[in-house]
Amino acid sequence: MTIISNTVTYLDGDVVLEAFFAFDDALSGRRPAVLINHTWVGRDEFVAEKAKKLAALGYVGFAVDMYGKGVLGSGPEQNMKLMQPFMDDRAMLQQRMKAALAAVKLMPWVDDSKIASIGFCFGGLCSLDLARTGADIKGVVSFHGLLVPPGNTQGTAIKAKILALCGRDDPLVPAEQVLAFEQEMTEAGADWQLHAYGNTMHAFTNPLANDPAFGTVYQPDADRRSWTAMQNFLTEIFA
Repeated sequence: MTIISNTVTYLDGDVVLEAFFAFDDALSGRRPAVLINHTWVGRDEFVAEKAKKLAALGYVGFAVDMYGKGVLGSGPEQNMKLMQPFMDDRAMLQQRMKAALAAVKLMPWVDDSKIASIGFCFGGLCSLDLARTGADIKGVVSFHGLLVPPGNTQGTAIKAKILALCGRDDPLVPAEQVLAFEQEMTEAGADWQLHAYGNTMHAFTNPLANDPAFGTVYQPDADRRSWTAMQNFLTEIFA
């Protein structure tokens, strides 16, 4: 195994974006790719490490940049300022995701018929929105992602298989939002699954999450179980 990693710039209109990617150079030929969508912080080390872990599993890991080259939040207030324009304009969010999808398809190691997208928190919503547009990808995994619908994709059939991994006690994703998401996915004809982890709050995959008052708490069991669920899902959709 020889994990190679680097960055690559790409464009969404006139916005310059910089993804981090990783792959195993010991493998030959094209292979499936997995887009990795960051939290409200931006394209940080957390998603870079996920790209390397996916490379070790035999995929091309492509950590998407939603905010622009070198743009990272420094705390909750700035993070919210970076994320909120995309929450307010989901068409802009969806276009940014389509730019990432186009960029990963150009990579020489990628089998562009086998692409999935995963994401964490805000990134989970980004991955789900890509699927909601009817994008021709194999599947999407949302880790403690926001589930609120975009409002501009009603009537669009979802082609990607869906796996949503949620904390039962996530205050940012209340039970009524989960039920509405299940109904939305059913109406869109999606092949969907939703796993809820008990006694688990938001950001359960992030070891740095430790703010119960805000609702973000690392949960090692849910972290491990959700990563295993993702691996099984990717094995299925790329078969």
